[in-house]
Amino acid sequence: MNRPVPTNIEIKFEGGNMITETDLRGRITYVNRLFVQMSGYDKDELIGKPHSIIRHPDMPKCCFHQMWDTVQQGYAWEGYVKNLRKDGAYYWVIVTVTPKFDADGKLCGYIAVRKPPGELTLEEMKVKYMQMMEHETCKNESRSYIPEIFVQMQEG
Repeated sequence: MNRPVPTNIEIKFEGGNMITETDLRGRITYVNRLFVQMSGYDKDELIGKPHSIIRHPDMPKCCFHQMWDTVQQGYAWEGYVKNLRKDGAYYWVIVTVTPKFDADGKLCGYIAVRKPPGELTLEEMKVKYMQMMEHETCKNESRSYIPEIFVQMQEG
């Protein structure tokens, strides 16, 4: 599947909860109706695809490295994410990703719940993410930047 060309058109996520579930490799196994609507994809286009199908190129890679490191250890992760729609437009969310365990307590996948971001905090995050992207471009290293930038964001 070809990735859409990003545009500068923002679609505001006004409310509700967008929910997805993935397997351990990040392949989508469930999407709710609101997620389908906001992403612009049909349900059949999403199921079985990597969740990165909606990853916007403006998102710092270190955010996703940190998210994967966290959820694979069995902990929840929350952050601001800029998602890419099928039509090239984008939308911002606050996403909480939690591990999903089977009846035997074994990690079997992940559940992501998205809600609308607050405008003031979103503007602050946009600036921080632009700084992170500049650093990734200059240094071409994302993993080693995680501790430093997240400490700055916590203090920030």
